[in-house]
Amino acid sequence: MATEFMKSMADGVEAQKGHKISFISTPRNIERLPKLPHEYSTSITLVKIPLPNVDGLPENAEATMDIHTKDIVYLKKALDGMELELTSFLEKTSPDWVIHDFAPYWLAPITTRLGISRGFFRIINAWFLAFWGSTDMMLTGSTNPPPTPEDFTVTPKWIPFETKAAFRHHEAKWIVEAMQKNVSGVSDIYRSGATIKDVDVIIIRQCCEFEGQWLKLLEDLHHRPILPVGLMPPSLDNSNNDSNESWSCIKEWLDEQTKGSVVYVALGSEVTIGPSEINELAQGLELSGVPFFWVLRKPSNSENMDCIELPDGFEERIYGRGIVWKSWVPQLKILSHESVGGFVTHCGWSSIIEGLMFGHPLIMLPFLVDQGLNARILEDKEIGIEIPRNEEDGSYTRDSVSSSVKLVMIEKDGKRIRKKAKEISSIFGNRRLHDKYIEDLIQFLEDHRIMSNGHSS
Repeated sequence: MATEFMKSMADGVEAQKGHKISFISTPRNIERLPKLPHEYSTSITLVKIPLPNVDGLPENAEATMDIHTKDIVYLKKALDGMELELTSFLEKTSPDWVIHDFAPYWLAPITTRLGISRGFFRIINAWFLAFWGSTDMMLTGSTNPPPTPEDFTVTPKWIPFETKAAFRHHEAKWIVEAMQKNVSGVSDIYRSGATIKDVDVIIIRQCCEFEGQWLKLLEDLHHRPILPVGLMPPSLDNSNNDSNESWSCIKEWLDEQTKGSVVYVALGSEVTIGPSEINELAQGLELSGVPFFWVLRKPSNSENMDCIELPDGFEERIYGRGIVWKSWVPQLKILSHESVGGFVTHCGWSSIIEGLMFGHPLIMLPFLVDQGLNARILEDKEIGIEIPRNEEDGSYTRDSVSSSVKLVMIEKDGKRIRKKAKEISSIFGNRRLHDKYIEDLIQFLEDHRIMSNGHSS
């Protein structure tokens, strides 16, 4: 995601000579980025700032993908320790703009002193940010009084239009628990509110053509310019860092399947599901009778696949009809293959975009953060369905998996969902549309810099 954003910005930068981008992160995060093409080498500089050691954070952990979900609180505390080095970098380089996420909420006094404009960049969508209310509500809402799960299971009163945006009870419990376990002393909601309070613009991965009413609501809530950066659909041409041998094997199997018959199953790189959840998902896929390609990644912070147990005899029974792939795959290539006709997803915003850019209806199994809201809203738009779960503990059954897969993939009642998902690809996969959003963002940054500093570089 960071690479796509930088490259999109660099494309615009090339059209307006003289602008440079410095991308700042920790050493390990910088090293795992795909190598940037040569044409971007003069526009983008990768800057490494070490992550301080913090008790509770595993060694060499520098991103959420390196740790269990429960340990993310320590990562945020460590990020707060980067303040001095980041300040030093900004003092030396004097950039016109700093664009950042919610974590470094402490940047406001630094950038104000240095005369640097600031943009708050949200990689996830507008409704998740709007769910937490106005800037003042974000600054006080997590402590006055302390929230309960019930607070999040209803649509907030400040949303003026009809929507199903609300968390299930098991999701709301997780949110409250995450607020309570806060070793940095600052909640995510407060970080976001404190960031918004002093930024010049909120930049968000959304477009007006899809749920534009949420963008207008954000302006009303925060009284800041809201600049959609588009959906930033990734480029299939730039996903060629996969093993030729692996892709050859995958493609050979996909080529043998009927057009639109395969459901692709992938729950992201950071979702950890337990043995019973794996078992029910496996049994459900088997019961559905639908061909499937399941990417079953190792749990976060695990060194091997030994802890993942499939039902006895499962792989033998589904041989030929299904594949369980236990390592990284070229997801875009799989989704773009004509034999794929549906996507079982955890509802991360990036995965949703990748699925819908190819017109695949979604079979949704959300777990964390914004994923539940994503599922509610997308189901309401009839471009997917959510696998039914127990409201209290979030459990699901093989029957709920099987019936959901069959409905979306083969049954007559799923025809409308398949049709609508195909139609929405004209928005999600429209690269010209989303490139224009990037161009508009760059123009805003340029115009604001001119107005602020009275000159152009």
